[in-house]
Amino acid sequence: MSSPPSGGSTGRGSPVPSWKEPTDPRLSNGRGLSSLRDDQQCRFARLELCFAHGRPKPDGTRRPIGVPTVLDRVIQQSIAIVLGPIFEVGFSEHSYGYRPGRSAQMAVAEMEAGWKEGRRQVVECDLKSFFDTVNHDRLMEALREKVHCRKTLGLIRCILTAGVELPDGTLEATPLGVPQGGPLSPLLSNITLDPLDRELECSSGLPPSLKHFPEEENAACMAGTECRQSRGHRFARYADDFIVLVKSAKAAQRVMASLVRYCEGRLKLVVNRAKSKCTQLRFCEFLSYGVDRKGRLVWTLKALHRFKQRVREITRRNRGHRVQDVIDELRLYVVGWLNYYKLSCTYSVIKRLAEWVRRRVRLYYWKQWKQPRTRRRNLIALGIAPGEVHKASRSRKSYWRMSQMSLVRHALNNRWLEEQGVPDVRAVWIKLHYGPDARV
Repeated sequence: MSSPPSGGSTGRGSPVPSWKEPTDPRLSNGRGLSSLRDDQQCRFARLELCFAHGRPKPDGTRRPIGVPTVLDRVIQQSIAIVLGPIFEVGFSEHSYGYRPGRSAQMAVAEMEAGWKEGRRQVVECDLKSFFDTVNHDRLMEALREKVHCRKTLGLIRCILTAGVELPDGTLEATPLGVPQGGPLSPLLSNITLDPLDRELECSSGLPPSLKHFPEEENAACMAGTECRQSRGHRFARYADDFIVLVKSAKAAQRVMASLVRYCEGRLKLVVNRAKSKCTQLRFCEFLSYGVDRKGRLVWTLKALHRFKQRVREITRRNRGHRVQDVIDELRLYVVGWLNYYKLSCTYSVIKRLAEWVRRRVRLYYWKQWKQPRTRRRNLIALGIAPGEVHKASRSRKSYWRMSQMSLVRHALNNRWLEEQGVPDVRAVWIKLHYGPDARV
């Protein structure tokens, strides 16, 4: 059988290396890529998903990930490439997740814009296990509005109902949900929640979610002044995370009630009432961002804690890795983290973080040198006077205290660390926040 050409795409733009077609039935489901040319076989194919343990979440639980087989990934990506542009033109301007030319930073910018408009109350609505509770019939109904090919619709239905293989080898049916982890799931999630975006965008005189409920409820709500005004809400949605910004606590409560009834009644989704809440904007957390007392975007304390925890793991002194490997891994993580949080106005915290990161690297160097003679040799090579070296090399202080000692700081100074590749957190943040031409 012929193998797929190298340099293709399996999803999210990742290249496909040259490889031989898998013969293991667990990987290929007994079908070859060339057999996809057979329309009948493609139409009635039973797609198979292998269930992974999932990625850890901040609360300690694990997010289940349905990992498609190689062949199924190619099929899903092909469908996404064709259907993506068809549905993209109709998506809401307030939807920012998994769409070309849009990002999480654009979504959180709505918080700052809402603050400037006087929208200081926010509705946080959390959909419980969204990817596991998507109603297949409603999703297929939304697909039929723009997709008229019965074979394509049948293939998508096969993907949704293929089932998963658990780690112990048993199979589990999937009567609900979208397989999170495949190339097609982001598009399907946006299609599922697009009606919700339209409801929130609607500028009719009646709250959009109340159109589907009894007349006495409509009349009761119409007694309020705000209900007679335009209902075009400022909101932002990134995948299944979304917030709605309003001007009063009373309006927030009314919008929350409408959202719960619409999501559970019309979309057949489950709202997590324990995590959903109405609160002030400065107490809101959206995509690990918040706002300070002046309405400026800042990262959350949880995000800062996760950053420090990850840096500690990378620079853990008993890892036993080469220093240069640790620095390369540290730079990759720090630069990526700062790129995501470049909108955060936290310069004072950035300065302290820069000092803390460099101290963690000095600690790792000091641990790697281990023996007093090794420390003496390296300190002298870095410019410390031979008569002063013993104050550091023979010290019994802890590694953390030694990383802040004046002799060690003079030897492993900021300029030398930067030459070794240690990221300057302050310099990177300034260039990301103010532009590449900003003076550091």
